[in-house]
Amino acid sequence: MSKLSILAEFWQFLRVRKKWWLAPIVIFLILLGALIVFTEGSALAPFIYALF
Repeated sequence: MSKLSILAEFWQFLRVRKKWWLAPIVIFLILLGALIVFTEGSALAPFIYALF
């Protein structure tokens, strides 16, 4: 199963079930996860982890 098919299935779920409130939550979680992964080894890591 490719990543694009997962995104397409999620988009179809949102359209059919009218669960539009889930989209901002999922986007925020993805961005937060990317922020933690990309700043893990950098000098910014102590500042990012201090926010939580």
